[in-house]
Amino acid sequence: MAEKIVSPGVFSKEIDASFLPAAVGDIGACIVGPTVKGPALVPTVVDSYQEYQAKFGDVFKSGSGYHQYLTSITAKNYLQHSSPLTVCRVMGAGYSHASASIADGVVDVGATAVNAIDTDGYVASGADASFTITISAAAGGLGGTAVTILLDENVNAGGTGAGNTIKIGTYAGGETDALAAGYIIDAINGVTDARIVYATSGNGEASDDLGITAKQGSSDTQITLTMDTAGPAGEIAGALATASGLNIIDVTAFTGDVGGGIGDIAFKLHTLSHGTILNSNGPVGSNQLLESGSSNNLRWEISSRQPKKGTFTLQIRRGDDTSRKKQILETWNGCSLDPNAGNYVGKKIGDQYITLAGTAAEPYLEFTGDYPNKSQYVRVASVRDIPDYLDENGNVKGSPTQAALNSGSIPALGSGSAYGAFAGAEDGTINHPLGLYDSIAADNTQGFDLGNAPEANQYLTALNLLANADEYDFNLLLIPGICRGLDDHTAIVTKAIDICENRGDAFVIIDPVGYDENSVRTVTDQGKAVDSNFAAMYWPWLQVTDPQVGKNVWVPPSVAMAGIYANNDRVAAPWFAPAGLNRGVISTAVQAKRKLTLGNRDQLYDSNINPIATFPAEGVCVWGQKTLQKKSSALDRVNVRRLMIKVKKFISASSRFLVFEQNNAKTRGAFLAIANPFLLEIKEKSGLNAFNVVMDGTNNTPDIVDRNILYGQIFVQPTKTAEFIILDFTIQPTGASFPE
Repeated sequence: MAEKIVSPGVFSKEIDASFLPAAVGDIGACIVGPTVKGPALVPTVVDSYQEYQAKFGDVFKSGSGYHQYLTSITAKNYLQHSSPLTVCRVMGAGYSHASASIADGVVDVGATAVNAIDTDGYVASGADASFTITISAAAGGLGGTAVTILLDENVNAGGTGAGNTIKIGTYAGGETDALAAGYIIDAINGVTDARIVYATSGNGEASDDLGITAKQGSSDTQITLTMDTAGPAGEIAGALATASGLNIIDVTAFTGDVGGGIGDIAFKLHTLSHGTILNSNGPVGSNQLLESGSSNNLRWEISSRQPKKGTFTLQIRRGDDTSRKKQILETWNGCSLDPNAGNYVGKKIGDQYITLAGTAAEPYLEFTGDYPNKSQYVRVASVRDIPDYLDENGNVKGSPTQAALNSGSIPALGSGSAYGAFAGAEDGTINHPLGLYDSIAADNTQGFDLGNAPEANQYLTALNLLANADEYDFNLLLIPGICRGLDDHTAIVTKAIDICENRGDAFVIIDPVGYDENSVRTVTDQGKAVDSNFAAMYWPWLQVTDPQVGKNVWVPPSVAMAGIYANNDRVAAPWFAPAGLNRGVISTAVQAKRKLTLGNRDQLYDSNINPIATFPAEGVCVWGQKTLQKKSSALDRVNVRRLMIKVKKFISASSRFLVFEQNNAKTRGAFLAIANPFLLEIKEKSGLNAFNVVMDGTNNTPDIVDRNILYGQIFVQPTKTAEFIILDFTIQPTGASFPE
């Protein structure tokens, strides 16, 4: 309704026709292939090569040399000119992530007391009893192995000392209760001193008076304390109780694991990345340097703990750092085991994990967990919750005994006996040595034998995931290392083209043949075998400089074309040809594998293969921009197909906000207010010669409206490129005049 005007004056209003829905943003490329690390089969968006390196790695060692996957080289070529980039990592069947267990502070390396569970009193005199404490290697347990600790008057009395036994002489030479308790703690922590001997068989006593013997067992879950309670052993029970502030459990009839806080796991960490690159062993050398630790590796550390507040600090460190030169990737302060607290460790760091669901033809990702992952590297699992850790007065809740147990349940300081290493990850079925660069073959492309269904299915599953255009937004698809002419690669190429055609908003670059193929006829046969305007092929292979590994390597054309397309869009627009001396020079190329003649280029171009030419002054250059469409039309050119992808993507995304709006002139006008300025801008930037948008009563007739349809028609005349320049040179006689 118009504003009512009563008195004279000047009246103005603003009409904002610049509104664009949030869904219309930058749309980049997508790359599918193996990487050094990162989540497998989880399409992940990165905005820079530095971010790519952090999430997916780059250089890795194989055999005696350092290499990169083609995925990494392609990503770098693209990201140095444009972003974003969606990366979908593929791995061998049976891959897994790495894990680490974070033990509580019941047994702490360097501590001076052992916590025990509440009891009815001291161990009864004259009775033999035992109980089990669960202590992981990460918490300083004796190598993580099952060990029986036997207390007696001296090393030669009582018990056998055989098997997985630590034997402690506890009441000789005037030893005090506190010293006796200290010996037990040292034994649990694996500390070696004059009284501790690790024996391989028998008793292995350290001396006749006083000593501890040990032999490692096979389990990594338990340490069993056995007490001979006759005579002075009763005092040892009292020593433990005194040292810990608790009574020893009455265990006359108890066997098995003592739960609820004695040497248990506080929580576990799982890496978000998959693969053996995350695995590492304990320390070697000095300063706790991890064996096999690398810049792609991780380690964890509990850097502080506040039992009175129920909090602790977790740090995620790089796997190649040392205790003196820590390289901290993330710090999570004030974490709690209280699920009702805002700083609950699962909530603070995140506990979600992703599994593949659905069918092979229609897979989707399923999220499990209560809290989104805020860490870039790990997630939390298996937390031993301590609800309502603090009472209303801010004190540790419960009886003195239970409060002490809760305090002991806070993770122990340090990074455990494994010094923060993660373990248990698998790469899945991968062929070694990896077929890299010019060694890519039919049965080994970067470790994948695509003739085996489980390995080929990793690529096919990734592509089927990317078929969901609502979930994954990209306009260019790259699958470096997959060559249509190699046996068993064809099905993946076909799937990639089908995905792009069905989406209607993406274009795929295909490599026709492997490195060893030199026949132009064989190459052209690959071009003739495909009919699609959503794909293009280029040839020959190229040698490029890889500064990450410090050498020149051979790569298929798609690796370099990623950078050409990105640069073309940056300096011009998708509707310009990614070819020629202005936008098609491959600056990273050292040389092409074959220097094409004019006849070679004609033969290739006639079969819709875009030649990569070599010119003496300009170097290596893309010299064609045909799609693989056989029929002659505007869409047989790359620039026109990419123009239409751009137009369709923008207008489709812009129209989503009109769905469920009233089908009337106002809604139609809102659409026109977006479509017309956008197409006009493309026209002014040489993408269109002319266009017309119709959405009015002429095409939205009553019967269309009654079917709840809003109908629009967009007519465009794409600008053609000048691929053939014909010049007539006419030599005229003296005195001839030239036309004006």
